[in-house]
Amino acid sequence: MSGDTDEFAQRLYERAMQVESALAEILDARLRDNEIARPGHLLAAMRHGALNGGKRLRPFFVLETAALLGAHPEAALRVAAAVECIHCYSLIHDDLPAMDDGDLRRGMPTVHIAFDEATAVLAGDALFTMAFEIITAPETELGAERKSELVLELARAAGLGGMAGGQALDLLAETQQPDEAGIITLQAMKTGALIRFSCEAGAILAGASDADRERVKRFGEAIGLAFQLADDLLDVTSDSGAMGKATGKDAENGKATLVALHGQEWARRQLEGLVAEASDLLDRYGSKARILRSAALFVAHREN
Repeated sequence: MSGDTDEFAQRLYERAMQVESALAEILDARLRDNEIARPGHLLAAMRHGALNGGKRLRPFFVLETAALLGAHPEAALRVAAAVECIHCYSLIHDDLPAMDDGDLRRGMPTVHIAFDEATAVLAGDALFTMAFEIITAPETELGAERKSELVLELARAAGLGGMAGGQALDLLAETQQPDEAGIITLQAMKTGALIRFSCEAGAILAGASDADRERVKRFGEAIGLAFQLADDLLDVTSDSGAMGKATGKDAENGKATLVALHGQEWARRQLEGLVAEASDLLDRYGSKARILRSAALFVAHREN
């Protein structure tokens, strides 16, 4: 198992470097067709929010499911970068004083602290729209139908019925505590939807069969649940130094979580079940899916 773990850690690092390099090139000062200017302070804020390290798990899932199902690697890398733009936009906006009011992200000052609130809002806006530009641009060598499908599914994962809606429910939960079903819905939207899309995107990129697409989609749903459950567990067991962001905020804000409802041991048992479910979904692919199986274990047992 140690060999698989080492291989996964190396692959995760390599994928993160690929995505970091792609984002650095996308977020440079060169004007693209029909752009008038790229304001320097706004571009700096975008780069601060997007090029500050991180595990790059969501783009990792795009790249690995795409590789598993035989998609073109260059197109997959651009879609992975687009997904990371969406994720980074969400972090910038989540950290705003009107949202979760965070001052530390990935061990660095959040964008509104390093710059100002207005610039942080605009940096998030620009990263959000950049994601759809990346997918639809000529540089992404993919047929129009697949581009259209990726845009549709990403918009739904990020918008009203996905991540943005989940954030709205999360804010509401500070004053109107949801029941268990409400917590599961909130988390599936705020965190799970983009992770699910990241896995399904690989199948869309590859033009995979409906059966393969359903498998990786369900894998993404299980991983999304595990990710948020592990995050809630870390919020009560870890510290800000290890996490690179403030911890204990859920309890401080009176937010209901599954860990708060059922306890830490229950959460750990649930995580084991979700890892087993995710692994079972990959049985059809044999050893080709070993990196994704290791990723499921990492998501459930990570320390930050």
